Order: sequence, then C-alpha cells, then structure tokens
Amino acid sequence: MTLTTPALLFPAISLLLLAYTNRFLTLAQLIRKLADQERSNHHDVTTRQILLLRKRITLTKRMQVAGVLSFLLCTLSMFALFLSLELFGMILFGTSLISLSISLVFSLWEVMISTNALNVQLQDIEALQRGKAGRQSGESHL
Repeated sequence: MTLTTPALLFPAISLLLLAYTNRFLTLAQLIRKLADQERSNHHDVTTRQILLLRKRITLTKRMQVAGVLSFLLCTLSMFALFLSLELFGMILFGTSLISLSISLVFSLWEVMISTNALNVQLQDIEALQRGKAGRQSGESHL
C-alpha cells in the first residue's frame, strides 16, 4: 500500500463532512422554527416532529464523530506510511474505512427518519385540508 491510497479518501471525507454540517444546520433551523410554532400554539404534530428531530440530532452527531474519526485515522495512516510503518498504516487505513462505513450507516438511518418526519408533516397538511373541505362542504349546505 502506498501513501496515495489513503490520500484518495481525503476529498470524499471532506465533502461528506460538509454534507453532514449542512444536515446539522438544516436540523437546527427546523428546531428553531418548531420551537416558535410551539410557543404560539401547541400541536400534536409539533410534538411528534420534536421527537423525530431529537433522534436525527443524535444520529447526525454520531455520523459526524465517525466521519471525523475516519478523517483522523486516514491522516494517521498516511503519516504511518510516510514513516515506512506499512503494517500500522494499513491497520489505520482499514480502521478508517470501517469508521467511514459506520458514518454512512448513521447517515442512511438519519435520512430514513427525515423521510418519516416529512411524512408526519404531509399527514398533518392532508388532515388540515380534509378539515377545511369538510367545513366548506358544511357551509355550502346552509
């Protein structure tokens, strides 16, 4: 294994961490928006969204930690290879790949929860529309 093998992961890990940071910022915005809604009027949907957001934040933290650990291990792998410690460098690189895989699994899990959160929101919109249509139908019979 050469020094360039772990170096190939650098751009991918950097982009992945950028994507994770964007996910985190989006979650932070959603939480602030839901907090404002909760202050103005209490909704059951808001409570369900908050529970899903708490899970998503935990997963985002875990995927960021695993991603950063992967980046760090990849860097240490390159340093070990630079020092001609090939076996140690290979072990560090393998561990880096495992950490990156764990990070990706957490990311996939978070995406699944995110999709469920959007479905909760869509269900609420559909219920509001049905209620509105029912009221309009009742008004037209008067």
